[in-house]
Amino acid sequence: MRADARKNRDHLLAVAGTAIAEQGVDVALRDIARRADVGLATLLRHFPTREALLDALLRTGFDELTAQACALETSSTPGDALVSWLRDAVAWTTRYRGATALMAAAIQDTESALHASCVALRAAGARLLTRAQAADVARNDIDGADLFALVAMLAWLGDQPALAPRADRLFDVVSGAVLQSTTTP
Repeated sequence: MRADARKNRDHLLAVAGTAIAEQGVDVALRDIARRADVGLATLLRHFPTREALLDALLRTGFDELTAQACALETSSTPGDALVSWLRDAVAWTTRYRGATALMAAAIQDTESALHASCVALRAAGARLLTRAQAADVARNDIDGADLFALVAMLAWLGDQPALAPRADRLFDVVSGAVLQSTTTP
């Protein structure tokens, strides 16, 4: 891709990210183009469908969270790594209103453009969870699919205006429950 085309694509993604954070994943593509100061045809040349735009935007974040999980595996204690990643995954997902439903659908739909990134994200979280379980700092009765569902649940909670004020406290409750060791004293 030419440097100017890459710059335009990156600008469109940045503007789309802001628009989706403000208005949700159903924001009109025409509004995104207008905010980016380009025509709709230019936006559609880079991203021919809404799903293509959302895929590019969300995949970048999923890939960053996956890479972060890999880094945390070697730089933090198992419990700290798991909670840090979980907090960042929830915060990132909450930033893009409506992304939770897309993630939940994409993990099940092998034809979705987001499927591979969601599977990689779930696997990254599962590795952190398994590591914490092996260190006996996380409960053993949950798995990576449960952790992925918890990310979606906590992000959904933060996406609801009436419930958002409780999101941080409930994150602490849930992460505390995940980190509860199953060893009896």
